[in-house]
Amino acid sequence: MTILGDWRKSSYSGSGDGNACVEIAHRNTHIAVRDSKHRTYATLIFPRTAFATFISALKTTR
Repeated sequence: MTILGDWRKSSYSGSGDGNACVEIAHRNTHIAVRDSKHRTYATLIFPRTAFATFISALKTTR
């Protein structure tokens, strides 16, 4: 799957240049995740439903 454009940096990127940051790209059926400091490295791709479950679980542990 080729992921082009539409990358969004996490709102929890930290101060300054966002040293602890990920970026996500929304697609019709999947969410792509990458490290903003190493954009050419591997991109993780998750089905939308799995990613939504993951984010939901993160929110309940805060």
